Amino acid sequence: MTRWVALLPAHGTEPYGTEPYDAAGALPGVSVSSAAPDLPGSFGGAGATWDVTARRSPAAIAAELGVPEPSEAVALVPVRGRTVPLSGPRVKRTLLLTVRPGTPAGLVAGLERDLLAMPAHIPAIRSWALSRVDRARTPSRWTHVWEQEFADVAGLTEDYLGHPYHWTRVDRWFDGEVPGGGIVEPALAHVFRRSRGPVLVSS
Repeated sequence: MTRWVALLPAHGTEPYGTEPYDAAGALPGVSVSSAAPDLPGSFGGAGATWDVTARRSPAAIAAELGVPEPSEAVALVPVRGRTVPLSGPRVKRTLLLTVRPGTPAGLVAGLERDLLAMPAHIPAIRSWALSRVDRARTPSRWTHVWEQEFADVAGLTEDYLGHPYHWTRVDRWFDGEVPGGGIVEPALAHVFRRSRGPVLVSS
């Protein structure tokens, strides 16, 4: 099984919305399929996000469903993650980012280390996962995907984005004016959406 993040146009190609993608978990070889439109405040995506864990690609699943394939899909190579129990609906956030080419491995490790430390400092983060993009399997502009689940939107927009750990330890990797920081390209996809149930499930 491979976990994928796919970007979908907000309404697909009429008459399709995100519902067929969301329901694809009933297909053989698909263990998780969750899709929904991105919420206001998202940027850099395509309008909707589809999370898939399957034995085949999102494009192949879309073809089987007879719906348009994603505008972009990346296969994920897990670095580390954790599933935290949370009942009912939640907000799933995905950050797709690109580390600048030629960045020393030690600096990349520092970025990953600071991202992985966030759940210990920010209780609003429930389940989470940090992955590298399998760029050999899915050639992509992105190098990393950082995902979290929250009980509500405020957990992301207030507790997470406004937390001192975020703007003192993590923001520096995105700020080109900070010495030793600024290793992340300015173009990001910060997308979040609602989900009826768990998305980040331990395999």
